[in-house]
Amino acid sequence: MKENAFYFIAGSQHLYGPETLRLVDENSRMIAAYIDGHSENPCRILYKGIATTPEEITELLKGANNDKACTGIILWMHTFSPAKMWIEGLSNLNKPVLHLHTQANLEIPFASIDMDFMNLNQSAHGDREFGHIMTKMRINRKVVAGHYQDEEVLKEIFVWMRAAAAYKFSRELKVIRIGDNMRDVAVTEGDKVAAQIKLGWSVNGYGVGDFVAYLDQVSDQEAEAMLASYRKEYEFLTDDLESVKEQARYEIALERMLSEKGAKAVTTTFENLHGLKQLPGLSIQRLMAKGYGFGAEGDWKTAALTAVLKYMGSGLEGGATFMEDYTYHLPKNEQFVLGAHMLEICPSISSDKPRIDVQPLGIGGKNPPARLLFNAKPGKAVVATLIDLGERFRLIVNKITIIEGRSMPKLPVAQVLWKPEPSLAVSATSWIYAGGAHHTVLSTQINEKHLWDFARIADIEYVEINEKTDLQEFVEKLMISDIVWKIKG
Repeated sequence: MKENAFYFIAGSQHLYGPETLRLVDENSRMIAAYIDGHSENPCRILYKGIATTPEEITELLKGANNDKACTGIILWMHTFSPAKMWIEGLSNLNKPVLHLHTQANLEIPFASIDMDFMNLNQSAHGDREFGHIMTKMRINRKVVAGHYQDEEVLKEIFVWMRAAAAYKFSRELKVIRIGDNMRDVAVTEGDKVAAQIKLGWSVNGYGVGDFVAYLDQVSDQEAEAMLASYRKEYEFLTDDLESVKEQARYEIALERMLSEKGAKAVTTTFENLHGLKQLPGLSIQRLMAKGYGFGAEGDWKTAALTAVLKYMGSGLEGGATFMEDYTYHLPKNEQFVLGAHMLEICPSISSDKPRIDVQPLGIGGKNPPARLLFNAKPGKAVVATLIDLGERFRLIVNKITIIEGRSMPKLPVAQVLWKPEPSLAVSATSWIYAGGAHHTVLSTQINEKHLWDFARIADIEYVEINEKTDLQEFVEKLMISDIVWKIKG
């Protein structure tokens, strides 16, 4: 995350004299340094000074556009800064913006306040002037209000910074598809060109033979060394070391292929395995643990979203993984979802030491593949999916609580049990009305606020199912949203 830098720029004007401007600069530098030095700050803050004329503003914002290290801009109007001065610069700005509505002083100094103090500390109406022009120009931005040392204010800033950093990552994301998507499936399809325009994702297909060419270059010594590392990291439930070593070969070959292609996400499908002995399982789980995105059955949207959410949560406790709602537990007073997949759940969400086993897959017609088995760590999480509705993309998010795993000795896959908010029935019904996919990304690192900020920056539709969701209101909001986005599009 520290590769991402955010410009901090304060707005003012020359109406108040040089001493006021000196204090504006001093206070602005102080605020930028405080945010930059905070222990929870995931990125970097670069103080770029104060902007007092249309020319200064335009040059500063042009500089942000041209600086590849600049991930976004934090703007604050310390004094009144006439908003017409900002029009030209904002018209051409292509970086995410956070409008920080704060002030240097925490309290009003009632005994000593005078007009000099009032002229210096005018953000209460200076930021409203600036907010007006941003709204009139229809500029997407994040607005955060409150004292800059308030922990809740800082938390909002840092959430947005992670979302902006993830958007920058998204604009450069490459996804490789090994084989096509599962035949006759609707939700794994989508407009790849539209995704590249809107989200930056470059999605390209490769034959299984392209992967096999990399596989043929993996030496037995390399596979043995990888197998030895597995022994140190995991418990083995199998004596079939050849099947485990085959996945070690896949891991080495896949990572080389991804690296050479500059890609951070990959898809496979059990229907395209010609030339392979197994469906990649353990190898995919290991790659996800290293930060790569994955989507099963050729689901490139979920593969890309997994990579984006993993990057967004960089350095935070927990993990993120490709996920699928598999089956339900429906007793009246204890309803929850069993989330799993055939093989490919990331061990970053594990509550225990993962175990390696080799079991038949039942589909695909290949040898039994090796995989990691574990239960997920209980706690708060979100599941998210991105769907293509034809004229737009919709990001659907559900807040969930992961609960303690149960003993399932005959189920040879990693598993997650969770209770969705507000209830399984309302959650599932809302998800289905919204058109949500059966593939999702589950994250215990980030929350719905990160995803809302990301959707705003990317200018895609955002739909949230949470503890306050009322089904009738939810369906009506979908109808209104459909009209709004069709007008926008």
